[in-house]
Amino acid sequence: MKFSTVSFVSILSLSFTFYPFTAGASSFNHDKYNVADLSQNPYWLKLGHYLLKPLRGPVSTVREGSFFLSPDGKVNPYSELVATIDKLYNNDPDVAEISQCQYPARYAWLESLHGRSVQLDCTELERWRDVLEPEGLTLVFPTAFMNNPSSMFGHTLLRVDAKNQTRNKELVAFAINFAAEPESQDNPALFAIKGLAGSYPGRFTVMPYYRKVREYNDMESRDIWEYKLDLSEGEVDRILLHLWEMRHAEFDYYFLDENCSYQLLALLELARDDLSLIKDFPLQAIPSDTVETLAKNDLLDVPKYRAAFGTRLLHQANEIEPSLFDAVVKAKNGDYPSSDEFTSSERAAILELAYEWLNFELYDKALERDSTAKRLTRLLHQRSRITVESPFSPVPAPRVSPEQGHASARVGAGLQTSKYSTDKITLEWRAAYHDVLDSQAGFIPGAQISFLDTQLSVDSDRNAKLDRFYFLDAMALAPSNRVFESLAWNARAGFDRKPMNEKQTGRWFVQGGTGKAWGRSDKLHAYSLFSTEISHGELTDHDITVGLGVEAGLLYQTADSHRVGIQGQYLALIDSSAEQDASLMASWHWSFNRNWAVRSQVQYQHWHMEDTTAKLTAYLYY
Repeated sequence: MKFSTVSFVSILSLSFTFYPFTAGASSFNHDKYNVADLSQNPYWLKLGHYLLKPLRGPVSTVREGSFFLSPDGKVNPYSELVATIDKLYNNDPDVAEISQCQYPARYAWLESLHGRSVQLDCTELERWRDVLEPEGLTLVFPTAFMNNPSSMFGHTLLRVDAKNQTRNKELVAFAINFAAEPESQDNPALFAIKGLAGSYPGRFTVMPYYRKVREYNDMESRDIWEYKLDLSEGEVDRILLHLWEMRHAEFDYYFLDENCSYQLLALLELARDDLSLIKDFPLQAIPSDTVETLAKNDLLDVPKYRAAFGTRLLHQANEIEPSLFDAVVKAKNGDYPSSDEFTSSERAAILELAYEWLNFELYDKALERDSTAKRLTRLLHQRSRITVESPFSPVPAPRVSPEQGHASARVGAGLQTSKYSTDKITLEWRAAYHDVLDSQAGFIPGAQISFLDTQLSVDSDRNAKLDRFYFLDAMALAPSNRVFESLAWNARAGFDRKPMNEKQTGRWFVQGGTGKAWGRSDKLHAYSLFSTEISHGELTDHDITVGLGVEAGLLYQTADSHRVGIQGQYLALIDSSAEQDASLMASWHWSFNRNWAVRSQVQYQHWHMEDTTAKLTAYLYY
């Protein structure tokens, strides 16, 4: 449901006492306020979403359009303020009233400077207010979804909490969402490229919260964390007033910086004059980092955890007796357990797990809805005839919530030695955000999203070179088990070096693979992928070289702060002077606190020749 189809907010007090409002009765005091100085007021710049750009000055993140009253309002906060004052305090009462209802946050701010409070007589605004009944806001964080490029880092949205709202009524509350809105059906690769380039428009929308829970919790099986925001009712009203102003605003959407989480922070800044949140994100805004920023500003309450369909299903599958599993499969297909064969508690467990499993498959496999709904109803009917408590325990919340995991960016410094080169000092940087050897606390187990992973080295002769630049290194290693048949995959693209002529020689490459993973992501975890790569550069004599083969690994969480791994690949090279691209790497990663870690690695490589490298690196996450 978009703004244009939702009835919107009435009188929002902004924590001031209201007095009767008469259109055109008040005026702007030019003697008291210099408009040029006022146009640089931090709150006015927040209302216009202005950012100070190098060599350009202030530029709004809102696209040119109906949001601005001045023709050059996007790049000129002064002219926009002049036009705003002219409209809000127009001599024509009708023009003034229409403008004040269109820009209630701007008007309330200007009136507050004069020590005046306002009551707006705006029918649509009041109707929206009546629908929302706003009292508070909750930040909602659905965890990462690896099969959608726009959601690989997670997502954030806001829930408008109504007066007298209980936990059972939260699903019928309204959600505020900011997202890219593609105007065409682009494939995932093109969607990611356009998202990085800011080619899609981004808009705020308001919709029933249950729709987002169904999308994230059920259809995409993403766990959800809900953080009550420590805001007064008046501060919530300030935010919603500005949200009304932006119902027709359109932004450029960038996956890395001006994304959903960034724009929600920009919206939340309107709660208080001195609140500044987006300054922490000049280059990128990873959702988990933005949640941490809200925590640092003392805006977050203890989060509530809403387990996804898949999480509940896996929890019950792990708790049920293995001897009952065949009966669960039968019950899912309509062959219900008999009281002659099973106890009441066993039958309850069988029917509950069968229901959860079939309900999960309804979304995961897109089963035919009507016939599946009848099967689900019959399972519920069978379960209702058994008068025992559920044999399953509640799904436990993860020990670490997302904002408590390591920060998304990483720098590293280390020492490296290898067979064909002198000892080196290595310098590393990664823009975002997590790999399978990093601490898993607060992250999706078995998932890797490494973006702009770069390593430079300086040898003893002070020769510097680029060792590695991975534009993207993503991996999803969800283990297959009795209830999930998951597909593991990886995708990698960038620059690295392989041994040739007694030195490390560079190439540009893309690589991808698909296969299976087994075990437990928090214990022993194994994977095997059929992999293919395409290489080009000095290493291949500037020819295109194709490799086909396998990539596999074994990861083990030895303790809360220690992870070890053995990862390798063997790719046969086609139409190349070299026969193989083979590597084997053993790693140990020690996270001795949340944002500090040490990693040691020993790696064997074979392209034209063999080489062995050892490296010790200290990492800081920030």
